[in-house]
Amino acid sequence: MDLALLRTFVTVHRAGSFTRAAALLGLSQPAVTSQIRTLERQLGRPLFLRQARGVTPTTIGDELAHKAAPHLDALVEITESGLDDESASRTLHLAGPPEFTAERALPVLTELTGDDGRRLSLRTSFGTAEEALEGLAAGHHDLVISTARPRGALLTATALCDEEHVLVAAPHWAEQLGGSWSPHKDAPSLEHVPVVEVHESLPFVSRYWASVFDCRPAASGTVIVPDLRAVLACTAAGAGLAVLPRYLCAAALERGDIVTLHDPPVPPLRTYFLVVRTGTLAMPHIARAHDWLLQAAADWC
Repeated sequence: MDLALLRTFVTVHRAGSFTRAAALLGLSQPAVTSQIRTLERQLGRPLFLRQARGVTPTTIGDELAHKAAPHLDALVEITESGLDDESASRTLHLAGPPEFTAERALPVLTELTGDDGRRLSLRTSFGTAEEALEGLAAGHHDLVISTARPRGALLTATALCDEEHVLVAAPHWAEQLGGSWSPHKDAPSLEHVPVVEVHESLPFVSRYWASVFDCRPAASGTVIVPDLRAVLACTAAGAGLAVLPRYLCAAALERGDIVTLHDPPVPPLRTYFLVVRTGTLAMPHIARAHDWLLQAAADWC
């Protein structure tokens, strides 16, 4: 049996789409369709059920993928890493949100770039969860840190850690809000309070209000800047209140640059995931970075 046909089959099985598989393989969609039909003729059984949006594997298709995929992944690893893998430098293409990646992931992963005989090179991209996962599926990245868990068999996600969100402001805002701030009774009104956020939709403030107060905030952004580190700087400068990850603002809280405005019994949490293309953890440099981050994350929670 032609290994190229099996490789195309496994890619389609993981992608759930001839179109996406064609993009991953660098082939045209008709070429992918033709290869799958050839394999189905050789086996005498259908491997996929065609649907309006993508394909679904048949029972035979699932069985073949389960048997063939690990061996194909091993062959790919041999051809991509070479025979002298232990002494070769490998490049890891990482993508994720700018703040978490810069503050948490990169300081940990740079420990793997030392000259220990298995030196790792890093190439990093920042972007939204949707952009990063699309890039991973298309083969542009090896490892993605995402706040969204992907669906389907093409990508595999592992929970990395949870981040706690806190409602903060500069001390003078806490003093001004002291008389009218009653979070334990009703959701506080923000109509006359400046808000610092990463987007006009107020994603962090809205998520906090929905989780803690079970409602939407009546507010609009005063300062909008698409980087949480800049949100922290503006908040400490007195621009208004903000909702920030605790890991990012812990030092500012300790110094007294900002203060917490509310301490709910159950703080809002957001989960980060490590995401890879299914099967690529067989590649040592990806597996090493993946495991290294998981070990480090045990101290972040």
